Amino acid sequence: MLVVGGPASAELAREVARLADCGFVEVETKRFPDGESYIRLAGEVRNEKAVIVQSTYPPQDTHLVQLLLLVDAAVRSKASEVTVVIPYMAYARQDKVFRSNEPVSAEVVLKILKALKVRRIVTVDVHSPEVFGRVAVEHVNLSAIGILARHFLDLGFKGASSFAPDRKAARMAEEASKILGGGYGWFSKQRDRVTGEVSMVLEQGEAGDREIVIFDDIISSGGTVMMAARTLKGAGAKRVYAACTHALMSEEAYRKILGSGVEEVVSTDTIPTFTSKVSVAGLLAETLRRLT
Repeated sequence: MLVVGGPASAELAREVARLADCGFVEVETKRFPDGESYIRLAGEVRNEKAVIVQSTYPPQDTHLVQLLLLVDAAVRSKASEVTVVIPYMAYARQDKVFRSNEPVSAEVVLKILKALKVRRIVTVDVHSPEVFGRVAVEHVNLSAIGILARHFLDLGFKGASSFAPDRKAARMAEEASKILGGGYGWFSKQRDRVTGEVSMVLEQGEAGDREIVIFDDIISSGGTVMMAARTLKGAGAKRVYAACTHALMSEEAYRKILGSGVEEVVSTDTIPTFTSKVSVAGLLAETLRRLT
């Protein structure tokens, strides 16, 4: 197995290769004057199982095109099979038609990768895993919630409560609570019919006099986390932290989140950012050794 380090995830890919004890292939990349991407594998992958690691965080279009070019380069270079690891997969949130005449962006991305002869796709906490079944491509979706929870456990948060921002994400809080041990809960959103104001209602879980970690897959603007934090603080929580797999927030959004009563936001390196305190490299390396 050879790990190919895409431009968006070169550092993560290099660590995956080290932990998986396999070769690493550098990628040459540049931008043409008109903005187009140039990609070239700096090593041979002929007759090898190539694993391309490329996240597709902003600028999403650039990183996605780079991923497609990398796949084509590996296939043309006669790799025996190609696995793509997309730690953060862009366009995954458009997983169905919400309004007439819309595309299903997640399916478009998967159909292109399948047409390029990708053997399998590995993601981390992808928004809608079920869309992969509709395209009939081998898919492994990993959860980073366990390693995020262990990060807090190592910091002395044994007994902290785990919360999810809504019922759909309750599985994440439940998974984290098995490690932290302080139980779990979730919220629902309610809109005032007169003012239109949206509020968070604590549906399950105790907040009084507790340390709490809010777990989510993605934090971008941070609006949901801020409402949840204010609700928890209002219910008597001692300290509130937030953890997510994919941090798309700006520094301004981060400051606003802290202003809502959150002590710190911790994320993984699926998207390399100032909040990345937990690496998914070990999780990916273990999975790739098993799969390939």
